[in-house]
Amino acid sequence: MPNKPAKYGIKVWVACDAKSSYAWNMQVYMGKLPRGIPEKDQGMRVVLDLTVGLREHNVTCHNFFTFYELDHQLLKRKMTMVGTVRKNKPELPHALLSIRGRAVFSSKFAFTPTTTLVSYLPKRNKNVSLLSTLHKTAEISDREDKKPDIILDYNCNKGGVDNLDKVIGMYNCRRMTALCPLVIFHNIIDVSSYNNFMIWQEINPGCQGRKTREACPLSTWERLLH
Repeated sequence: MPNKPAKYGIKVWVACDAKSSYAWNMQVYMGKLPRGIPEKDQGMRVVLDLTVGLREHNVTCHNFFTFYELDHQLLKRKMTMVGTVRKNKPELPHALLSIRGRAVFSSKFAFTPTTTLVSYLPKRNKNVSLLSTLHKTAEISDREDKKPDIILDYNCNKGGVDNLDKVIGMYNCRRMTALCPLVIFHNIIDVSSYNNFMIWQEINPGCQGRKTREACPLSTWERLLH
């Protein structure tokens, strides 16, 4: 994955808090089903698995995970979702996919009783589509690029997993090994340490940064790794 902070390794599905990157749930990708049968609607199944136990939260996800059926399943759990949508999805109306004659920074919306779809042109001949059950109206920001509120919310909340990869890549207990179970074990230790760090920060908000170095001579992260 050349665009990800962790380009190589074992693939793990992760559900993170958007603000703190606290890892709520993780699932190791096991490849195809027995006998090489490809899994149908894998992205939807992964989201439903990782959000078990959550209520009244919003899920922000990539287009691999965004299904029209998924938003109905999440609504049954009293959860909403915002996600980008691939252009080959059958739920996308042709009017939203068409960009002929549309101005740059223009938006088109489509609505059902539970779902909002938006098509936005960030530049000429490029169309971005998103699906949301969190937004009910066609709200557009007063910014110069006239981005809809759906896209602004998506951009604010989409980086939780990437940030988790970044921080555990900077401070970790990994060692060179060819044993896959040991690689997964190292990752469990790293993510658990980061989660403990986030909990500790919430409990001790005054003991952070260099200004409180004298009060906290050993950094929280160093304590967890020791």
